[in-house]
Amino acid sequence: MMSRTSRRGPAPSAPGHDSGTTPKHDRNARRRRLPMRFLLPTTILVAMMAMLMLRGYVHSEILADHRIRPEAATDKVPDKILDGGPVIDTRSGRTTSLSVPDHRLVLTFDDGPDPTWTPKVLDVLKARHAHAVFFVTGTMASRYPELVARMVREGHEVGLHTFNHPDLSYQSKSRIDWELSQSQLALEGAAGIRTSLFRPPYSSFADAMDDKSWPVTQYVGTRGYITVVNNTDSEDWQKPGVDEIIRRATPKGGKGAIVLMHDSGGDRHQTVQALDKFVPELQRQGYDFENLTEALNAPSAHTPVKGLDLWKGKAWIFLVQASEKITDGLIVCIAIIGVLVFTRFGMMLLLSVLHARRVRRKGFRWGPASVTEPVSVLVPAYNEAKCIENTVNSLMTSEHPVEIIVIDDGSSDGTARIVEDMRLRNVRVVRQQNAGKPAALNRGLANASHDIIVMMDGDTVFEPATVRELVQPFADPRVGAVAGNAKVGNRDSLIGAWQHIEYVMGFNLDRRMYDILRCMPTIPGAVGAFRRSALERVGGMSDDTLAEDTDITMALHRDGWRVVYAENARAWTEAPESVQQLWSQRYRWCYGTMQAIWKHRRALIERGPSGRFGRVGLPLVSLFMVLAPLLAPLIDVFLLYGVVFGPTQKTVIAWLGVLAIQLVCAAYAFRLDKERMTHLISLPLQQILYRQLMYVVLLQSWITALTGGRLRWQKLRRTGVVGAPGSVPQQRASHIGNERRPVG
Repeated sequence: MMSRTSRRGPAPSAPGHDSGTTPKHDRNARRRRLPMRFLLPTTILVAMMAMLMLRGYVHSEILADHRIRPEAATDKVPDKILDGGPVIDTRSGRTTSLSVPDHRLVLTFDDGPDPTWTPKVLDVLKARHAHAVFFVTGTMASRYPELVARMVREGHEVGLHTFNHPDLSYQSKSRIDWELSQSQLALEGAAGIRTSLFRPPYSSFADAMDDKSWPVTQYVGTRGYITVVNNTDSEDWQKPGVDEIIRRATPKGGKGAIVLMHDSGGDRHQTVQALDKFVPELQRQGYDFENLTEALNAPSAHTPVKGLDLWKGKAWIFLVQASEKITDGLIVCIAIIGVLVFTRFGMMLLLSVLHARRVRRKGFRWGPASVTEPVSVLVPAYNEAKCIENTVNSLMTSEHPVEIIVIDDGSSDGTARIVEDMRLRNVRVVRQQNAGKPAALNRGLANASHDIIVMMDGDTVFEPATVRELVQPFADPRVGAVAGNAKVGNRDSLIGAWQHIEYVMGFNLDRRMYDILRCMPTIPGAVGAFRRSALERVGGMSDDTLAEDTDITMALHRDGWRVVYAENARAWTEAPESVQQLWSQRYRWCYGTMQAIWKHRRALIERGPSGRFGRVGLPLVSLFMVLAPLLAPLIDVFLLYGVVFGPTQKTVIAWLGVLAIQLVCAAYAFRLDKERMTHLISLPLQQILYRQLMYVVLLQSWITALTGGRLRWQKLRRTGVVGAPGSVPQQRASHIGNERRPVG
């Protein structure tokens, strides 16, 4: 459950702002905790990448070698091997080969286990009381351990077919050891056994042994393995038909044989059908279908494992299974995110077009008459000495009659004195002890003289037409609040340009969409207007959350008021210019939005306007502003994995496709706002770098919310460089770069 943020306390730690008098031990504790904002997301990222890489390893996407060596000379291979049987034993310096006795068949199945075909093969063998040898790969045994356990339980033998199925003639001895040990680890975890049987990938008959594969066979023998090839190949992988598979698999003249088949690697329905006819037919001819060691009257190839080796195997299987399930779940999440992202893009484009056509059509009016009565403009300010003069001067150029009320929230830098020294008409200064922005706005509301209330931040400047455009929607008596068009004034830096894109595309395009859907979640604190009666009906500004603008907007929706967007009511605000300040601002926004959603959650089950907002607005806000951004990093993680481990080309094309869609949306948003397109040059870099910061901010907000943590308001440092183009006089030089002395 979300905790209500504490907003009361002595001035040094009062809500709304930081001060420079934090005790030393608190600052040290904060510095010690600071890395946690990066540590936890980094840990999650590393864990996700580790799971993806483990999954890629067992799916032969990582460290797999698909080269196949062509035939080589055979002069170094002993003749008794070339002319011998399919069982080759080079253990303890021996060089011997064995053949299966007459009327005994050893069915062998390569490349499994497969979740579709291996169970069908096992069912046929069980029904016909036949045994076989399954040469499994470590990757498939790790992914489907229950099938390996079934093989052993039903009396079949299991052999190794390497882990990733490489041609071992290309591999070093250390890689061969790795392939064998990893495969044994999978067997130990799946069935609690080790095996001494081995079949090299891409092998065939004994007479196909050459000077490149023979050294591998010799080395594998020194590691305790018997190499098993075949002398009857069904060639079922070619899918020649059931009868042809049976013909190729049948030995001549009652001889014994090791038959090669496959239970994985593709569609094996012909293999299963052929097996169901082949086994009973040869059993009637007097053949026994046995394990290799049964056919050779040798000890079992299986050795039970216990103790640490068993637990290592089980731990491996557990990790592989966990990575499989978790990454499968992540893939589902990516699919959901993809649907949400493209749905949002589609809705934004479609509904923004509708909004623009509605408000821009010739003769459009909000009501029967324009709004001309004076309005009260509330400017809450705390330590805004660098900005407040620009803010007030911009209001003085307003084309609409205004009453300006600056609420000084206990500033220590002389903000109130600056405004008073300007000695401007219709400008009043209201002082209060530091109590936070909601309290300052309520104080201003109590002192306001007019029925329409405009609210703005102390670091924001208005254009001359802003107030007039902002209040026109109040000609419609159903409108309770109006959101203006907040713009980034300091967009010359890279961070500023990225925020400029975000404001134009992510905020204002969204507001057009939400306006049409009648569920706009936030009136921006930088530029918004309210009907006084609407504010009074919902109890004024609340300090229950850190996003008082979102809180009040949701409250107005629930009370039945319309909240609309005025695109021409432009305000220029100073965006954070450092990563630390941006972090502080967005952390507060994210956490405050989540608090507001939680506070108004009962709207989901209520009736009337509140219920409509709860069942339309809250789900949309939760999906598009909280859940989707939280899961969106999965796309970047899988993108990174795809670029590094493949398929690189398809991954890059997919990412460029998504980027192109975003670029189209951004270009349309810039066109609607009549902005220059040049800033969109930095959009690709924004997607790579800026979004990652927003992900981490949202993740930390989730953690704070779920753990019931408390978040203090972070006061951002301002420079006072923002002015509305062509309308705001420059700040006096004496204010630039110098802090004012505190005023008592």
